[in-house]
Amino acid sequence: MPAIKNFLVLCAFALAALLAGAGGALAEEAKLDSGDTAWMLTSTAIVLMMTIPGVALFYGGMVRKKNILATLMQSFAICCLVTVLWTVLGYSLAFGGGGDIPWIGPWIGGFGKVFLAGIGTETLSGTIPESVFVIFQLTFAIITAALITGAVAERMKFSALMWFITLWSLLVYSPICYWVWGGGFLGQLGVLDFAGGTVVHINSGVAALVACLVIGRRRGYGTEQMAPHNLVLTVIGASLLWVGWFGFNAGSAVAANGTAGMAMAVTQIATAMAAMTWMFAEWMVRKKPTVLGIASGAVAGLVAITPASGFVDPQGALIIGMVSGLVCYWGAAWLKVKLGYDDSLDVFAVHGLGGIAGALLTGVLAVEAIGGTPGLLEGNMQQIGLQAYGIAVTIVYCGVVSFILLKIIDVVIGLRVDGEAETEGLDLQQHGEAVQ
Repeated sequence: MPAIKNFLVLCAFALAALLAGAGGALAEEAKLDSGDTAWMLTSTAIVLMMTIPGVALFYGGMVRKKNILATLMQSFAICCLVTVLWTVLGYSLAFGGGGDIPWIGPWIGGFGKVFLAGIGTETLSGTIPESVFVIFQLTFAIITAALITGAVAERMKFSALMWFITLWSLLVYSPICYWVWGGGFLGQLGVLDFAGGTVVHINSGVAALVACLVIGRRRGYGTEQMAPHNLVLTVIGASLLWVGWFGFNAGSAVAANGTAGMAMAVTQIATAMAAMTWMFAEWMVRKKPTVLGIASGAVAGLVAITPASGFVDPQGALIIGMVSGLVCYWGAAWLKVKLGYDDSLDVFAVHGLGGIAGALLTGVLAVEAIGGTPGLLEGNMQQIGLQAYGIAVTIVYCGVVSFILLKIIDVVIGLRVDGEAETEGLDLQQHGEAVQ
């Protein structure tokens, strides 16, 4: 009996130790991690850099000199506008959980975090302050809206753009963000999008295509010279985008861990491969490799690896880079010309087609050992169907709502400047300033 009693006592001590360890682990999981927080603070800052000055300079160098200030102004103003919208309502719609609106829970977040209610210094999102998560996600909302401006450059009224971005951010971006990342139906189904293939790039690319079709071509398109006025600015902008994209993709791990490291590695590999692919394709077709071409190819690779960055290995990254370089070059050099639409700075070719290619290839090349979900090459055929479904839903919803918003704004205040103002340039006509 004493032996049995001693054995039971030892078992009780062992069980208590196990429970204490488990409780300690759970408590540790709920605590702020300073390493994760430091990485996310850094990621947030460099993702913001992608829009101001990254997108601003990338786009600014590609327009004509008379429109450069207007183009820079659009990115800068959108940064300010979307920040306010995200604070007031956008974050709540995207990450509010939908609990306070049960009957539409799968479709939109709730109103529980309007004006960032309930978020303080002790409020956590995983192992980081929720305030950091809020601003990290804000930088995604900012750049998505800013990307659209490249399709309507040199002809859209500034007032119309501000109204469109306001409505689009709340009615298109926030719902799709919720569907994929905030607990909505696409994420629940298992659609893979690590850092924004659907939420950011297909979303902005489709909105850009619809916008340029609704607003129409620039005056003189196809007959006048509309070459970029300063490719130095464009290369600087592309370089800032490349650096910032490490925060974009690796930061989407929301932790300083192995997933972030692999996301950073595949981002670099796919980007370099896509830039080289575009450059050689252009070299073969046009007989000369251009600076604009290699910079555009790099951005195409960054776009395509975005949804896959937390799910694929370096070999997959090489494939994604090569495919996206070819597909996006084809979109910019052939498809746009064939169909005759005036997407001024090739937003749909690079972000729309690149996002679609990357999202589909994620379903093919996903590695279970890296992201927890196998792709087609590992026997999971269903993932391709899920990726295609996520792409289709994003295209249809974004396309329809964007079209409706643009048409309403056109009726109320008009979308584009008049012919004389377009000829003079938006810098002087819309802002009363000009680069000398």
